[in-house]
Amino acid sequence: MKARLYLRASTKEQDSHRAEQILREFAADRGMTIAAIYAENISGTKLERPELIRLLDEAEPAEVLLCESVDRLSRLSQDEWKQLRSMIECKGLRLVVVDLPTTHQLANSDDIASQVLTVINDMLLDLMATMARLDQQKRVERIKQGLERRKERGEMIKTRGKSKSWVTAQEMLLKFPDASAEEIARLAKCGVATVYRAKAELPKSLHIQESRSQANL
Repeated sequence: MKARLYLRASTKEQDSHRAEQILREFAADRGMTIAAIYAENISGTKLERPELIRLLDEAEPAEVLLCESVDRLSRLSQDEWKQLRSMIECKGLRLVVVDLPTTHQLANSDDIASQVLTVINDMLLDLMATMARLDQQKRVERIKQGLERRKERGEMIKTRGKSKSWVTAQEMLLKFPDASAEEIARLAKCGVATVYRAKAELPKSLHIQESRSQANL
């Protein structure tokens, strides 16, 4: 059985080598042949991801889409998650998630127990996708609340003398903490260097909060 490995990180600072090793070992233990590896640094809240789309384009029916956890595949809205699930099913792919044991077993449509397992597995996948989305929303809300508390204490960063693109980049960083520097640059219509400078001047408390959140990505 051929497997296509999907790796996603939110930022370039995150190391995907650990996840790749886990997926390689998982595939080897189960006799899967790795057809290709697709890795990208992009937010899981976006359905249009270049490497994910390329995987779906190149995959053949009966192959495995292998990822480490559901949140690596999706932090999408409910409707977009349903759309992605439909795309995977239409390609005839089997979704296997290392952290979700119910996806590891190959279902036999003629076996009642396997049919029950399939129903349970689908429910768990939807539940994990919902949890991943809610976790993202909570992290964004925590950052917003932290920013409001600093504002109330008069601890806001002074933007005087800063360019409009710098201010916009910082606003985008606070609004979309899961986005990569390249994505923020596109949103703010500025250079990546401006994004990094704006990020460096964020309040330290928000850096700490972001680091804690990134550890759970």
